[in-house]
Amino acid sequence: MELIQENPDLSAYLAADEVIDHDRPLVRETAARLAKDAVDSYDYARLAFEFVRDTIPHSQDSGDPRVTWRASDVLEQGTGICYAKAHALAALLRAEDIPTALCYQRFAHDAGAGYCVHGLVAVRFHGAWHRQDPRGNKPGVDARFSLDGERLAFLPDAGAGELDYPVLYAAPHPAVLAALKAAPDRPHLWATLPAGLD
Repeated sequence: MELIQENPDLSAYLAADEVIDHDRPLVRETAARLAKDAVDSYDYARLAFEFVRDTIPHSQDSGDPRVTWRASDVLEQGTGICYAKAHALAALLRAEDIPTALCYQRFAHDAGAGYCVHGLVAVRFHGAWHRQDPRGNKPGVDARFSLDGERLAFLPDAGAGELDYPVLYAAPHPAVLAALKAAPDRPHLWATLPAGLD
């Protein structure tokens, strides 16, 4: 699949905003702490990915009812669903001048009916975009940082109507952000996840 930049200006994928708030002290401090152990930008990207994947539990997996959506809040509260974790990783990568996009997939909803949108990121290295999924591993999920072939949490089943969206967004998709902001808790959010990005 060919990934398509929503914005042709690469600097859009380095910008800070309300959600990917890498201008906040907590994000900067976390990035600086991770960068101390990195030998280069590739190593930093892997360390940041593993930090978000492994130290911030996916709130559905852990049973945490809190809803986070702003990157700094995800880091502060240490919880979030896939979208929130993608926002946190994007902020940590952009804090170290690594262009990072938000991207999405559509899967059958595990609540049993319809579809839901899943969030991940893409990083730009070697003149190309590489998708990464920091949602967190669990039995049956083994996502890894890779610039040499995707190692994502889930693969869509086209026969079941699942798909990869090719667009690389500089900011969260409005449907995703609206669902996060409107949810008083994670169970409510789980019932109101976007079914698609149409």
